[in-house]
Amino acid sequence: MRTLNVLSVLMIATLMAWPTTVMMAQEELCVGPFLPVSTPLTDLGTREYVRLDGQASGFTGGLYPDGRNNRPPVHEAAGQAIAATIVPLNAAGEPDANGRIVMISVGMSNTSSEFNTFIGQMPQNPLVNPQLTAVNGAQGGRTADRWTAPDTDVWANLGGALHHAQVTPEQVQVAWIKQTLTRQGDFPQKAEELQAHLAIIVQDLKVHYPNLKIAYLSSRTRSYTYERGLSPEPVAFETAFAVKWLIAQQINGDPALNYDPARGDVVAPYLSWGPYLWIDGENARSDGRVWLAEDMAKDCTHPSRRGNQKVAEMLWAFFLTDSTAGWFRVAEAAAPAPTIPGLAPSATAVPPTPSPSPTLTNTPLPPATVRGVSPTAAPTAQPPASPTPAVQPATPPTASKTAVWLPLLIGAVLIMMVFGVWRRVVSR
Repeated sequence: MRTLNVLSVLMIATLMAWPTTVMMAQEELCVGPFLPVSTPLTDLGTREYVRLDGQASGFTGGLYPDGRNNRPPVHEAAGQAIAATIVPLNAAGEPDANGRIVMISVGMSNTSSEFNTFIGQMPQNPLVNPQLTAVNGAQGGRTADRWTAPDTDVWANLGGALHHAQVTPEQVQVAWIKQTLTRQGDFPQKAEELQAHLAIIVQDLKVHYPNLKIAYLSSRTRSYTYERGLSPEPVAFETAFAVKWLIAQQINGDPALNYDPARGDVVAPYLSWGPYLWIDGENARSDGRVWLAEDMAKDCTHPSRRGNQKVAEMLWAFFLTDSTAGWFRVAEAAAPAPTIPGLAPSATAVPPTPSPSPTLTNTPLPPATVRGVSPTAAPTAQPPASPTPAVQPATPPTASKTAVWLPLLIGAVLIMMVFGVWRRVVSR
């Protein structure tokens, strides 16, 4: 009888472990080689970017002008002032103490899986404003050119996602944008092309979501494919220049991206960098982070579950500390020190102390000289697309037949062995 009980426990344990074994086998990871690409933009500073082929680019680092990673003082002051106006809204877009603050994501499959991981952790974090609703509007296969195409379905899909979350377009006040264009390309031409698409996207966002106030942008994570592939290096790294130039375009006062009603028609939200995600693989960034092949799925382009978690950690670190993201957090005076999911207590984020900044001025800035976008020929917003079904979740990387069926076969064999021994014991 003791033998029978032991065999029963073994069989139950095998059945319980079976789903986990199958799930683990379904995720095939990247085995691409590591080749150094570049110093990250945040660590490059005023030094010149040298491309993977050894050619000097003529462009320097930093997220903002002059090789800096912090917003210029006037832009910082404007961002803080705008962030202070983000309050819960009712379905009609009117301030309401019982309303919602809606944050959306905009992008392609990578953005979707990363944002899903991020927002999936929100219910467990007591530091998140309980009146915040985060809606994943990023969509698989919808790169920047699909968001700006005349026949695009992305806006209807995003509308469906908002409807499913029981919020309205009038309640959307914040967006996180992470976009790209596929395949290889010359520099700076490819980055300029992405910049032009991003300009149209932020204009269209303001058309569809009139109460949108802030859009945070991130560039791509690192790829482990080079020169060829879906989103290879160094183009993946160079998407950061598109974001940098777009934000500089707004900082320099281009009316095509105006967010200040004192300067004319408001045609875009306030633009800022969100978290900078690119890391040169095994070469640790100045914050100690690395991005390994196993952080990517088999195609060496999409993040693995571990990669999604790393991006989620960077999103948490940004929104729990940034000076323009008070709307994201509960009342900070009553909140404990921010904790970031996935990080050890020693890596707990500490909110920075904002330095004094000058107040927002209404003095018009000179026209911007922007890479790939003429100030006199600004991109125009595309008309809304016709309705289509609600947004679908991003498709995960396809598992190989061997990865799926091997654990099933092993499990079946184990069960047959257990039953065989059990029958022999019973027959005695």
